[in-house]
Amino acid sequence: MAGKSRSGARQALANGTALLDQVNLRLLELLQQDPRLTMAELARRVGMSAPAVTDRVQRLEQGGVIAGYRLDVDPKALGLPICAYVRVRPGPRQLQRIAELAVATPQVIECHRITGEDCFLLKVRVAAVDQLETILDRFLSYGQTTTSIVQSSPVPPRSLPLVL
Repeated sequence: MAGKSRSGARQALANGTALLDQVNLRLLELLQQDPRLTMAELARRVGMSAPAVTDRVQRLEQGGVIAGYRLDVDPKALGLPICAYVRVRPGPRQLQRIAELAVATPQVIECHRITGEDCFLLKVRVAAVDQLETILDRFLSYGQTTTSIVQSSPVPPRSLPLVL
């Protein structure tokens, strides 16, 4: 919910409808299953008119509940079969530099500021281990790294649970 609190997202809309009422939760569920559904098809599935559904979806977007739409591409199909998680413990006064380097490194597909001894958790995708080594060497100039290579993913990325 990009920048909105759960209670804030439940605020009443101008027409008196709760932002996360049962109909909107159903719309979110349908869109999570298939973001390419047309407004007409969404309307058919929830038993409403297409203009009413379009209005609801736009309000969910404007309210920050729908943060965007994504295309899920298989990294292996792009020649990036190796996934690694890298914890980074910056050296003194290097915190900002680690964040900047992560942003500037395309192979870093996620970067999170975390609690604990390490300050960052990076998710990296590469074609080969030697490419991972090259990326790690860049970060070693600014701190210590600990790397774990993913062997398998028994729980692949999935949609958020939608409960009221």
